Amino acid sequence: MRKSLIQNEQIIKKASMLKIPAHKLAESLKSGNFRSLYKGQGIEFEGVREYIRGDDVRSIDWNVTARLDRPYVKIFREEREFQLFLIIDNSNSMMLNYFGKSKYDACSEAVALLTIAAQINCCPIGAVFFDGEINFSIKPKLDKNQSMLILNQLAYENEKKQNGSDLEKAINGAGKLLKKRTLVFIFSDFKTENWQKSAVMLAQKNDLVAVRITDEFDYKMPKLGTTVFQDSESRVKMVLPTSSKKFQTFWTDYQNQKNNNWESFCIKHGILPVFMKTTDDPFKVLNEVLKKRKKE
Repeated sequence: MRKSLIQNEQIIKKASMLKIPAHKLAESLKSGNFRSLYKGQGIEFEGVREYIRGDDVRSIDWNVTARLDRPYVKIFREEREFQLFLIIDNSNSMMLNYFGKSKYDACSEAVALLTIAAQINCCPIGAVFFDGEINFSIKPKLDKNQSMLILNQLAYENEKKQNGSDLEKAINGAGKLLKKRTLVFIFSDFKTENWQKSAVMLAQKNDLVAVRITDEFDYKMPKLGTTVFQDSESRVKMVLPTSSKKFQTFWTDYQNQKNNNWESFCIKHGILPVFMKTTDDPFKVLNEVLKKRKKE
């Protein structure tokens, strides 16, 4: 009980520190022109009225027209409210901390900012946390307690033991929770397989932003001599000649190619790709994302 109280106090303190940048982010969120959110599923059926000369004949409700023996047209209203959904990777590889700040730490700051910004904007928000399994999921809802649940889960996941990651399962789980077009953020290092098909399907019905979180190891291997490395998720061990110039070049080229392939895949399938380093300011990264969406 004591630990839970301390944890809640820490969450409230952190939320207070993020309040100013979150307010700025809320303004960007509000002014951003999320056009795709207001099309198709963003148009809600309201009722019918009698046909007036000049009305689009494509809007005629033929069932009502046949029943009442005079033409009626469907009335739609634009649904301006949009909702936010977060898919959060808390697997082993996200927790590794070699440079003073883990990928999950960077992810947590970004998620907390979006959560508080959504609350300020009275925007329904939901989330899925995952490693090898879905650890927590909650459908979008407009409720202050909802925000606290997500912030609390952020802190909780940082304390417990993690497993490997199954992004495919998390994306499929998110798809089942979303009943209307939603702005979805995936926060992950994408060190997982078989997520692509599910992501494409999710992007077809929602606005999907994929945030790939990276650290220094994703660009340059430190020179440690011939060293045994173990993959944090698959547990596979490898002996790598880290001081070799040839290996250093190979490692950098390999990582850059992986990043380029990931970015190309996202762009091809209508997913907005975003790179965020653990050394980046999450507020600046997210603000740039919202500016990009506004310009589209």
